[in-house]
Amino acid sequence: MAIKRPTPAELSAIATELNMPLSAEHVGEYLALMQASFEAYDLVDELPDFTPPVRYPRSAGHRPTAAENPLGAWYQRAEVQGASEGPLAGRSVALKDNIALAGVAMMNGAAPLEGFVPAFDATVVSRLLDAGATILGKATCEHYCLSGGSHTSDPAPVHNPHRHGYAAGGSSSGSAALVAVGEVDLAVGGDQGGSIRIPSSFCGTYGMKPTHGLVPYSGIMAIEATLDHVGPITRNVRDNALMLQVMAGADGLDPRQSAPQVDDYCSYLDRGVAGLRIGVLQEGFSLPNQDPRVSDSVNQAIARLQALGAQVEPVSVPEHGLAGALWHPIGCEGLIMQMMHGNGAGFNWKGLYDVGLLDKQAGWRQHAEQLSASLKLCMLVGQFGLNHYHGRYYAKAQNLARLARRAYDNALQRFDLLVLPTTPIIAQPHPPAGCSISEYVGRALEMIGNTSAQDITGHPAMSIPCGLVDGLPVGLMLVAGHHREGTLYQAAAAFEAAHDWRAL
Repeated sequence: MAIKRPTPAELSAIATELNMPLSAEHVGEYLALMQASFEAYDLVDELPDFTPPVRYPRSAGHRPTAAENPLGAWYQRAEVQGASEGPLAGRSVALKDNIALAGVAMMNGAAPLEGFVPAFDATVVSRLLDAGATILGKATCEHYCLSGGSHTSDPAPVHNPHRHGYAAGGSSSGSAALVAVGEVDLAVGGDQGGSIRIPSSFCGTYGMKPTHGLVPYSGIMAIEATLDHVGPITRNVRDNALMLQVMAGADGLDPRQSAPQVDDYCSYLDRGVAGLRIGVLQEGFSLPNQDPRVSDSVNQAIARLQALGAQVEPVSVPEHGLAGALWHPIGCEGLIMQMMHGNGAGFNWKGLYDVGLLDKQAGWRQHAEQLSASLKLCMLVGQFGLNHYHGRYYAKAQNLARLARRAYDNALQRFDLLVLPTTPIIAQPHPPAGCSISEYVGRALEMIGNTSAQDITGHPAMSIPCGLVDGLPVGLMLVAGHHREGTLYQAAAAFEAAHDWRAL
């Protein structure tokens, strides 16, 4: 089928848009010259897309009723049985709803995407199914994943499993909530500013953001390729290590991956922490909204690690704050170019594109009034930066990101791990209906002060539950050198084995 050709008037308008107006004569010449290119487009249009085959049968599933979904944590229920044998045989999994599961609706928490159905499975989905897991459906996530709260998701907020009406954390809100209440054994989350670790902190689960590129992002809706991470959320450390073992490694389709180093993560679980050098990151305890009760809980957990034999001392990394600040030009300008103007894909990378998602996401322009206030804020910042500074601050921030990474690396030459609170606060109430934009956005972004830095530097970071404040979980975050996830599991397993965080 031949693609549409431009009329002379359309081509003239395009030329004017590009600041190179054409005479009528030149319009005609260019139209003639363009035909060879359009014939190539025709050929591309005629051929079937080249995407991974779907290897496990499934149905479209159903949208759960309110009675079936008291936390609002499920977006779509749909069971897919994996291989009959494998390391995850008998384990149930929920997928964050920005992850492609062929034949099952995906909305990424955003009404403009409602009705989209992926045609192929994400790489992590195929790997989980090959390992014997059973997928039970798609977990609700925040609106285009742009919130650390859990009140921005369409069709409805996700509630904290420990206290109804409170944030479950975001943007992998449903993933952590479902694991916490035992509706699934395992869940997959995504992390661009803390979106695996924040809900794990608020819900009391174990959430791993791996080294950037360790787990392939193919088949998952992007926000910004240099920030995109995907990883496991579980109720215990062993399941987390096993799940990462299954998901990690190059797939040949994701340009975020550059020779990722996969390890035997489960082999670290019984090593203990005796002799491990742990640096207490001072900047992580001094955020403007730091709750002293959270600091006390984390410090008590650190003391327990020390009692188990770890060598603990304070360390200062001033660039921790810089890394968090760099998220704004990189995240805001990057997301508006890749996720919005680039329709969820962007350009200039080789790999697996979801053409159907690109087509669906292009419709956001007709539904812009439905976008969440937190996404609108990031888009406004990003577009202003592009309009007035042509991307120079995105570029300079990416350069400075190497400085921030080096500062972490230098500290991690002295220490095996850095430790700090995952979030400065415990879960907060959902903002009331009809609240101001400021309150709505504030509740979406108030908790990211410590977590966004490692998305900039790419270091692996894990939130582990370490105690309760006012009956709500507190998360302790461990940070390691690139591809040192095993050391994170080593410390997390030792702490888990020695202490019941619910009693702390």
